Amino acid sequence: MRAYSVSDEEALRARDLLKDWAGEGYLTPAQFEQLEPETACKLRRTNVCLRIVSFAFTLLIVAAAVGLAFVVFLDPVPASVFLLLFAPVCYVAAELAVSQASLYRFGIEEALAVSSIGLLCVGLVVGFNVFPSTPTGVNIQILAPLAGTIFSLWIWHRFGLPYAFFAAMIFTVWLTGYWTSAGTEQHLAVAAFFAVALLTVIAISPRYRRTYLQPRMAIAEALLWLGIYLAFNVEISGSNPVWLGWGSLLNSGEFPRPFYWSTWVLIWCLPPVVLARGLRQKDKPVVAVGILVTLLTLLTSKSYLGTQSYTWDPMILGALLIGTALAVRYWLSTGPGGIRHGFTAQRLSGRDNSLLDAGVAVSGLVSRHLPEPTTPAPGPEATFGGGNSGGAGASSDF
Repeated sequence: MRAYSVSDEEALRARDLLKDWAGEGYLTPAQFEQLEPETACKLRRTNVCLRIVSFAFTLLIVAAAVGLAFVVFLDPVPASVFLLLFAPVCYVAAELAVSQASLYRFGIEEALAVSSIGLLCVGLVVGFNVFPSTPTGVNIQILAPLAGTIFSLWIWHRFGLPYAFFAAMIFTVWLTGYWTSAGTEQHLAVAAFFAVALLTVIAISPRYRRTYLQPRMAIAEALLWLGIYLAFNVEISGSNPVWLGWGSLLNSGEFPRPFYWSTWVLIWCLPPVVLARGLRQKDKPVVAVGILVTLLTLLTSKSYLGTQSYTWDPMILGALLIGTALAVRYWLSTGPGGIRHGFTAQRLSGRDNSLLDAGVAVSGLVSRHLPEPTTPAPGPEATFGGGNSGGAGASSDF
C-alpha cells in the first residue's frame, strides 16, 4: 500500500548510514566503496535546496493551471467543481511521478500530493458555502476537515511525508469545532483524539524497530505528544490566540477553575513522561519534544499563576539551560568509556552538525532585521566672513 518498495527504502536508509559512517571516519574509503554498490536503488533524490525550489515551483504551476482554468471556463462551471476536479488530477500526477519517474523526496511529487489535499478541502468549503446544512440541521461543512484528515493520513501512509501527518492533526482540531462550541469540551475532544492516535502508534511501533519506518513512527509519536500538550496548555492554545496561532482553531475564553488548574497540573506532569518515553526508546524526535514542552511549561507557568514577569526572566532561564546542559555532559563523560546507559556526550553522527547548521540558518531567517544606523543629516555650514578694516570683523559674519 506504500508508493515505494521496502527494498528501495531500506537501500536508501543503508546508503545514508554508510555516508554518515564514512564521513565520521568509522569506515575507510575502501570499505565504503565495497559496501556502496549493495545500496543501489532506482529512486531519484536531490538536495534540500533543490527540493524546496522544486516544491515551490510545482505549487506555482498548479496554482497557475487552476487560475487559467478559472479564467477560461469559469462562467459555465462553478469554482468548486474546478477545485474538486483538479484534486484527483494532482494526486494521479503525484503517483505517476513516483511510479514512472522514480522521484523520492524530490519536491515535485510532494507538492502535487499536498496540492491534491488543499484543492479537495478548498473545493468542499467553497461548494458547501451554498448549502451549509442539510434539512435535518446537520452542518455538511464538517466534510471538509473530515476529508482533509482522512486524505492527509493516506498521503502520510502512502508517501511517508511527516508534514502530512501534522496536517491531519490540524484538520482534526478543525473538525472538533463543528461538534462543540464550548472551549473546555473542544480542548478535551482534541486531547482525546490525539491520545487514541498516540496509543495506536505506540502499540504498532515495536514491529518497525530497526527498519526504515522507525523514524517515521517516532516523528508521528512526537507530534502527537506535542498536540496533547498544546491541547492542555490553555495559556498557549486557549486564552492567548497569539501563541502558535492555535487560538484561531480552538475556542478561547474563560475556562472553569477546576479544568484550568487541572491543565496546570497536567502540563507539569507531561514533560517528564515524554522525556522518559523518548530516553527509554532512544527516539530523538520524542526527546526533542520532551525538552520543548518542558521549556513551554517554564515559560507559561507565570501566566498560569498570574505573577508578574520580569525582563531578566529569559536570562535566568538561559543560565538554567546552560547549567543543565553542562551538568548532563559532565555526567555522561565521566561514565565508563564516556557512556552511561547507552548515551554518550560524544558526537557519533554528522547529522547533528547538519541539524545545527539548519537551525542556525532558520534562526537567521526568522530573526528580526535590525535597521542600519543612519548618518545624521549635515547641518548648515558655518561661514566666516572677512573683517572690516578697523572693526576687527565686528560688523561681519563669523
